[in-house]
Amino acid sequence: IATQLNDLHGLAELLEEEPDEEMQDEVAQSLPPLEEQIEKLQFALMLNGEHDEKNALLSIHAGSGGVDAQDWAEMLLRMYLRWAERHHFRTEVYDYSEGDEAGLKSTTVEITGRYAYGYLRSEIGTHRLIRLSPFDAAHRRHTSFAKVEVLPDIDDTIEISIRPEDIDVDTYRSTGAGGQHVNKTDSAVRIRHLPTGIVVTCQNERSQIQNREVAMKLLRARLYELEQKKREEETARLKGEHIQADFGTQIRSVTIHPYTIVKDHRTNYETGDTEGYLAGNVDPFIFAYLQDKAGGVVAAE
Repeated sequence: IATQLNDLHGLAELLEEEPDEEMQDEVAQSLPPLEEQIEKLQFALMLNGEHDEKNALLSIHAGSGGVDAQDWAEMLLRMYLRWAERHHFRTEVYDYSEGDEAGLKSTTVEITGRYAYGYLRSEIGTHRLIRLSPFDAAHRRHTSFAKVEVLPDIDDTIEISIRPEDIDVDTYRSTGAGGQHVNKTDSAVRIRHLPTGIVVTCQNERSQIQNREVAMKLLRARLYELEQKKREEETARLKGEHIQADFGTQIRSVTIHPYTIVKDHRTNYETGDTEGYLAGNVDPFIFAYLQDKAGGVVAAE
């Protein structure tokens, strides 16, 4: 890309000194594909989050607005499916709850493709639609809301590996009831997991070997519980603050009446092409969000 830019810069300087219409057309035709390459590079540089490269689990929930909101949720589903198709991502609808008269109440879709989550995390939040309702006999203007949630598709298999150097094992004489053998030998076992500080003990079995096996089983269970809690906290962080899909919470608005505009309230990016947007052309909004999150540094460079 740098070489191409330098070449074009040299041609531009040459054209200033010696104008040539044919060469000027050649330079002009070279710009759009180069701009596209630069945009893709910017995307790649901005998609550097921990989970950005993973597949995405996208959920849509109809908010306030009755049947109009349920229809709006269906429109959003079609939009994201078409967006995924543009990127050659695979999609699979896992859950679909039909609306009362039209549309849907909620749905979850897996979108499989590199950086699917990195792109779609920009869509998390409340989306608003303003239009003349096709479900209102008086054809009045209605405002509808739907909430979009996006999570990375993380392998939920938790493997607990305990390294010998990470545990400190003590044996001691049991103090509980259990017969002569239990009380007269150092059969009780205490295991401390050094990285986490978790301590487990077992003194119920007759032999030290048995007590050690039970103690290790208890330690694995405690470590599993700890890892599960970490994952739940990470999922909650990725979901963000729970917000009702209602007035004043929208991140983006689509207005079809009395004029046509799509506006992102976080970045102020907007377009009048509502049809193109609803047909899956969401990338300009995604790019504006990622650029804004990066503070514009990458784009400036």
